[in-house]
Amino acid sequence: MGRVTAPNQALPVPPADLPGTLGALRAAGHRYQTVKQELRHNLLARMRSGEDRFPGIVGYDDSVLPEVERALLAGHDMVLLGERGQGKTRLIRSLVALLDEWTPVLPGSVLNEHPLHPLTPASRALVAEAGDDLPVGWLHRSMRYGEKLATPDTSVGDLIGDVDPIRLAQGRTLGDPETIHFGLVPRTNRGIFAVNELPDLAERIQVALLNVLEERDIQVRGYQLRLPLDLFLVASANPEDYTNRGRIITPLKDRFGAEVRTHYPVDLELELALIRQEADLVAEVPEHVLEVLARFARAVRESSSVDPRSGVSARFAIAAAETVAAGALRRAGLLAAAGSADADATVRPEAPVARVGDAVSVTSTLRGKVEFESGEEGRETEILAHLLRTATAETFRARLAGLDLSGFTALVAEGAVIETGELVASAELLRQVGTVPGLAKALDRLGLGDAPTPEQAAAGVEFVLEGLHLTRRLGKDVTESGRTVYGGRS
Repeated sequence: MGRVTAPNQALPVPPADLPGTLGALRAAGHRYQTVKQELRHNLLARMRSGEDRFPGIVGYDDSVLPEVERALLAGHDMVLLGERGQGKTRLIRSLVALLDEWTPVLPGSVLNEHPLHPLTPASRALVAEAGDDLPVGWLHRSMRYGEKLATPDTSVGDLIGDVDPIRLAQGRTLGDPETIHFGLVPRTNRGIFAVNELPDLAERIQVALLNVLEERDIQVRGYQLRLPLDLFLVASANPEDYTNRGRIITPLKDRFGAEVRTHYPVDLELELALIRQEADLVAEVPEHVLEVLARFARAVRESSSVDPRSGVSARFAIAAAETVAAGALRRAGLLAAAGSADADATVRPEAPVARVGDAVSVTSTLRGKVEFESGEEGRETEILAHLLRTATAETFRARLAGLDLSGFTALVAEGAVIETGELVASAELLRQVGTVPGLAKALDRLGLGDAPTPEQAAAGVEFVLEGLHLTRRLGKDVTESGRTVYGGRS
């Protein structure tokens, strides 16, 4: 992909008070800066003001971001190394905010040439001829970012450019910049260009990038075109591929000034913060359910059955939270339909609140996001189900350890059974449980407050029942219809 702009998104309109001619630009005291000088200047300004330098980046404050800042201050092109789903692309795109909001350009220049620093012979001639009366355009920083996902079929023409035969036929000669149809890299001149999954580029394409990094010029069809491109080049790669034994040419590795290693969230709180920030939830998901999903993602990541070289993306936990919320919304919709079919129904509509039982579906819907070891073929869902149970038990112990829950076990010891499931209404679940000693304290420990709604209370009750089962204090059966029955000892 090239510049990241939504298809129907209107381009930003420059403020009316910006200089409109080269003379006015000079009179305003504008000075030409390279992209790397611009990034350094604006990063230092944010540091001095205490402003957030990388909004939306979670979990990297003490590890990755200091290394990124050192690379920016040093003016080094940079490669981010990490497994999938560690936020590499998000971090790269956040660098755009460190560019000036508006920068002057020569109108119509495909290379975004600065009026005080024209590159091509034609532009230099234009500036010399028009002088201070030369019109000046303004480019928003959102248009100064180019991005390409590297694939084996990427060509030199895609990234660098190619000879335009029509322009040659018009009488121009090879070596004339006007004969070139420029690719993504030159078109991002005076901006940031990102190559995702760099080692997936064919070696000859890596050589073309090497010349851009080293000489800041471009070579097309066997002849060299001297264009001192002004770029900040940043790439991402999987560490497994970014080695001499992998798919990267050694000279290209040597040209990047900084290699920054990314990582997954280092602790549970950061994993939870990432889910809260990124997940687009269509229903309420209580904190204890989010914690189960965060622990689940971390357990999958650390499992010996999962290929550690591919990693388990942060998107796994985010998608799990969204799936669980969708399950709650589906329950509310179906129960509302069932209630409307009953002419005598006076029960209030079910509000969509997720329960721990809604998480069961993620073991099948999200298994495609995980690369398992070759010996685990056919057991993928079974492995994920076991890890989900483990995460639920850990959350139960962390949240409710030391709490007297004998009221629940006493209830079923007397022969009662409690039936729950995807389509069991909250009011029905609470009716089966009745008044249980210790329930209020359990709900408080789960962060559901002093006056939870019936749906929140049902979510808490189901979590307690599942936790008691996983700690072998309650029995559990699943009926043919898919409902879950708690009762008796495990």
